[in-house]
Amino acid sequence: MEGVGDDAASAVAPLAKWRNDFARAFQYYLDRSTPHPVQRWLGTLLVAAIYVLRVFYVQGFYVVSYGLGIYILNLLIGFLSPKVDPELDVLEGASLPTKGSDEFRPFIRRLPEFKFWYAITKAFCIAFFMTFFSLFDVPVFWPILLCYWIVLFVLTMKRQIMHMIKYKYIPFSIGKQRYSGKRSSASSSGVSRD
Repeated sequence: MEGVGDDAASAVAPLAKWRNDFARAFQYYLDRSTPHPVQRWLGTLLVAAIYVLRVFYVQGFYVVSYGLGIYILNLLIGFLSPKVDPELDVLEGASLPTKGSDEFRPFIRRLPEFKFWYAITKAFCIAFFMTFFSLFDVPVFWPILLCYWIVLFVLTMKRQIMHMIKYKYIPFSIGKQRYSGKRSSASSSGVSRD
């Protein structure tokens, strides 16, 4: 009896070791990609282009594409939303400054950029993998799905933009803000007054 258990344990051990090594290597490369957002997004754009070409070539899998679009829209809303929603935090005081005299609080996203990128890339990879199984190729009239997704996108983004206007926040910051103070005429002319 002991020999049977030992054989099963010895068969599982290499598989668990391989899985652990693969997970460690994957996490290593994922961590190395963190400071390179442009390269990461270009890679995701490449994966998305491969997926679009696959769907175009096969002329199917429109339901998979629709589900992918809905998922990406959901991720986009999380990316554009503040971590603490001021609408829900009204009783305790707004988390975002609404007046010039309010204390500065930086915009913190509900879904950080790295997690947003990772989720989108993973979604495109899973959707691409699904295109190899005819089970997911449900016959539908794709223009209706496209129109419905566009209407959903417009209504959702309208609601999000109205929320941004109401609570006066912008989810994007471009570069580091620079302040330039006025120089006095004496220090700019290089002449010292003694």
